[in-house]
Amino acid sequence: MSAFKEIAPTEIKENPFELIGNDWALVTSGTADKFNTMTVSWGGVGIMWGKPVTFTFIRPQRYTFEFTENNDYFSMSFFNEEQRDALKFCGSKSGRDFDKVKETGLTPAFTENGVPYFEEAKLVLICKKMYLQFLNEESVTDTKSVNKWYDNDYHKMYISEIVTALIKN
Repeated sequence: MSAFKEIAPTEIKENPFELIGNDWALVTSGTADKFNTMTVSWGGVGIMWGKPVTFTFIRPQRYTFEFTENNDYFSMSFFNEEQRDALKFCGSKSGRDFDKVKETGLTPAFTENGVPYFEEAKLVLICKKMYLQFLNEESVTDTKSVNKWYDNDYHKMYISEIVTALIKN
């Protein structure tokens, strides 16, 4: 029996500001043979083009970027506080240099179509990319607030449909 049950994205009870901004998430993309994960604390959820979506931002120098670019799907795994050290590790170390699964003890799982996520998560969003675009200096209207985060290395934004939401049973 699976440790998760599928729910509609509209049934998610947690506050998205808490989930993303305070609890953080692991964005994971790739295949069962090769995948990478990284911690995110920026992003959002909402409705776009009549669908429930995530807004995810990844810098091009991150190892997870190439996996996200080369796959149509990725997951966002949200955890309880017990996994804070794993999230810190995955946000500060590169999968190019470390086996994040081995280092954190997280247990990878895979959807029927092979999207990786983690068994220890309390909530998992399986996302299908719909739109992507690099943020850019020309589009910034509040330079004081925004440009302090960048040195010509703007994130790429992914607007992705939430195709599946899984919560821990």
